Amino acid sequence: MSTFQTYTADNAPAASRPDLVATQRAFGFVPNLQAHMAESPALLAGYSALWELFSKSTLTPHEQQVVYLTSNFENNCHYCMAGHSALAKMIEMDAQVLAALRAGTPLPDVKLEALHRFTTLVVRERGFVADAQVDAFLAAGYTRQNVLEVILGVATKVMSNYTNHIVHTELDAFMGGNEWTKPPAVS
Repeated sequence: MSTFQTYTADNAPAASRPDLVATQRAFGFVPNLQAHMAESPALLAGYSALWELFSKSTLTPHEQQVVYLTSNFENNCHYCMAGHSALAKMIEMDAQVLAALRAGTPLPDVKLEALHRFTTLVVRERGFVADAQVDAFLAAGYTRQNVLEVILGVATKVMSNYTNHIVHTELDAFMGGNEWTKPPAVS
């Protein structure tokens, strides 16, 4: 197994340092994900840019976490599932909604369930979502802009989920109590 280095702002490639400094400013530390991504300044910059752009989407912070957690679940990413579970708690996401996202079960909130279902289809079907499913998402109160913003959120998570799979990212301390393994009964 290949071992990937964990960088800091002090020892990272020069082109990665500004993004690591910005990440440290935002979170108070450099998460292990970005510390590994720093090996590729382009990947780190791309991830940072997509993260920032998605945060400015018209989806609410809770809806953004639904997209992220759904993507993490579908991509079976233990690191991001734990991290976004902690972030969801920080924004006071309903505990039942978070539990359902972690279990891969329907959400108790009808509108958020429509977002969850649509995001699941985007990930599972690699974007080949049937028109009827897009229409159902729109009928739930979302917009065509939201359709495209879900794609942005999923793309952001592909970068982090796949990185974590390959580099075997260890959980950060703030994730304690949010460890996650995909339930065996869920495909």
